[in-house]
Amino acid sequence: MTPVLIVCALVLLLLLTGLPVAFTLASLGTGLIVLKGLPLALIPTNLFGSLNDFVLLAVPLFLLMSNILLRGGVGRDLFVAVQSWVGHWPGGIGVAALLSCGIFSAISGSSVTTAATVGTVAVPEMTKRGYKPSFTLGLLAAGGTLGILIPPSVPLIVYGVIAEESIGKLFLAGVGPGLLLITVFGLYAVLSAAFGDNAEASPRASRAERVLATRRALPTVLLAVVMLGGIYAGAFTPTEASAIGATMALAITVAQRSLGWTQFLGAVKDSVQTTTVIFLIVVGAKIFGQAITLYQIPAQVAHVFDTHVPGQFGFIVIVSLILLFIGLFLESMSMLLIMVPVLLPTVMALGLDPIWFGVYFVLLIEIALITPPVGLNLFVIQAIANMPLGVVVKGVVPFVLMMLGVAALLSIFPQIVLWLPFHL
Repeated sequence: MTPVLIVCALVLLLLLTGLPVAFTLASLGTGLIVLKGLPLALIPTNLFGSLNDFVLLAVPLFLLMSNILLRGGVGRDLFVAVQSWVGHWPGGIGVAALLSCGIFSAISGSSVTTAATVGTVAVPEMTKRGYKPSFTLGLLAAGGTLGILIPPSVPLIVYGVIAEESIGKLFLAGVGPGLLLITVFGLYAVLSAAFGDNAEASPRASRAERVLATRRALPTVLLAVVMLGGIYAGAFTPTEASAIGATMALAITVAQRSLGWTQFLGAVKDSVQTTTVIFLIVVGAKIFGQAITLYQIPAQVAHVFDTHVPGQFGFIVIVSLILLFIGLFLESMSMLLIMVPVLLPTVMALGLDPIWFGVYFVLLIEIALITPPVGLNLFVIQAIANMPLGVVVKGVVPFVLMMLGVAALLSIFPQIVLWLPFHL
């Protein structure tokens, strides 16, 4: 175990110096390869090989689609449409915000974009209706995390590339847990409004108002149906779906005259920046992954789990604790690219389904998005609401506990994850 501890210590040390994750992984991986006496020609080969995958084209296209929809004001249309149907319920505006997050998640693949898109319109409305600030901000920060669980999901795409698993099956596997989270969060919102908050429900919308709002949001819902329905029906691959989705998003926002040239250029710029960061981490993780494989670190980790950990349940508990801990310091994509290559051999050796493990892993890194000090959704919602970070952190605590409860349910009842991909 000595090499494992040394490598872990070096990763931590480099991260504490402030070196970006991508360069931490690439530099450490390069150093380990050099120490092994292998030629540096392996490095450029890795640089090319790590990105030479058709599936990864879906990442920038899904990001472009979500940024176009964000800048095109689609979040407002979704929220107004859902609110017209459920806003008059107790806690109905909170439920409307969650359902809007769920629908936008089905067309974005990005947690931060989901939180920003829905939060921009939901925070002022919920504040006006008397919802407690901590509840409002916690609900929207947690609702935003659905963006990386409900398909299409960028982390699930990357996991599928690493684990060499079907992206389509991973997308199907994320549907059940995503709907379960929406249900649990929604029940909490209703009960909180009924017994805790003095929040005011919105007036019941008339039939004409519902029809008008629904008609305005219908193209966006149709986009989700076409894209995901095509994937599940086998009409096109996830990568082709991302191209179709980006094209449809552009057509919808231009037709509605909600996206100008300046907003389009901004969407492209944001997509390029995020894609560059993700792909740099992918490259660094690929070099690091090959280096630790040369030192047989994944095999050593698998041996430790096999020798000292009592079966599948013990492995899941320990991995969960590790991910919850490192999620305090690393963002989701870094966690995925660092930990999956190390843990996957053990997952296979223990007989755990890799599709199930991928969804469970993403659920746990969802929690990292709403835990300080680096929970990105916390800062997005804080910026939208212009409130102290402590208020947001206080609000997400119940949602973190609910997500842990859902994670436990997935461990006890794995068919929540596996039924759709193997029966549809």
